[in-house]
Amino acid sequence: MNQKVRNNVNKLYIHSTRENGKVLKVVYKLAEIYQRTNLKSPVYALNFLNKKRLYKYIVDNNYQYIITTHLFAAQSLTAIKKEHHIKFMAVATDYVCIPFWEETNPDYFVIPSEDLKEDFKNKGIPEKKLLPLGIPTAKTYRQPYDKKEYKEKLKFDVNEKYVLILTGSMGFGNVTDMIKKLHEEMKQAYFVVSCGHNEELFHTLKKQYKNTKNIVILPFTDKISDYMKASDIILSKPGGLTTTEIATLRKPFIHTMPIPGCENYNANFFDKRKMAIKCDTMEEVVKNTKKLLKDKTLQKQMIENQETYIRKDTCDKITDIVIREMQKK
Repeated sequence: MNQKVRNNVNKLYIHSTRENGKVLKVVYKLAEIYQRTNLKSPVYALNFLNKKRLYKYIVDNNYQYIITTHLFAAQSLTAIKKEHHIKFMAVATDYVCIPFWEETNPDYFVIPSEDLKEDFKNKGIPEKKLLPLGIPTAKTYRQPYDKKEYKEKLKFDVNEKYVLILTGSMGFGNVTDMIKKLHEEMKQAYFVVSCGHNEELFHTLKKQYKNTKNIVILPFTDKISDYMKASDIILSKPGGLTTTEIATLRKPFIHTMPIPGCENYNANFFDKRKMAIKCDTMEEVVKNTKKLLKDKTLQKQMIENQETYIRKDTCDKITDIVIREMQKK
């Protein structure tokens, strides 16, 4: 994807999330309704067209096993599998069976939790294929770390409390109002705001808070895991992977205003198991941030629940299965 196309896609996505994500809410709801018709989706038809090019790429590079975390790729691989002998694994990265996963036919389907088995089975995915191993995360999130060391590395004051705000890769939501209200209510806390790829948001906030010592505005960075480790609590959009990364680090955190669709399911999954706090309004975000930052008992309980439900060995388990499958004749 060239940069011009990438920028246009980013702008379209940001536009679709305005007004509390009304557009995305409608699209996701339509997909759920279509899912119940048991008809092949238009999405499958589009991805069917990619099968020849994808199969050529697999053959030319002599790939023996494929792992995909994306529905579109899984649909193309399913079309290929009807004509050629290939092995592939699908990995769900949301805490729900999203529409049209049932149109795919992987050898195995890795899902985030044993608690989600019924959801995937009810959507038509055979139980024998389901592997409740969790969502895989990079090694940096799975290794032991010392928060103080990372505060020092980033030149943070080790005696102060830091709240990291992750707005999503596109910088979704009314972040400017959120920062303003949080800062008004918690003058002593430090706020670190990650703007992702949203350059407009970065420049707006950078200009607005250029003389404010306890508000740090970050552009896109590939060191976000360092900031996560250095933070005391995290505010995040409920994306499946980011949410899992935070929980794998065993960090107290808050889900801020989910985008309608799978983010709602992600936030509900964590809130129900008391691994995070779901907030649907700005007022709830401010109130719960103040509470969580002070309440050490609540922080401890949240981390203990993350240890119960979020595995750190997902990558190892997936690797073991792939190696075993490749050794079969």
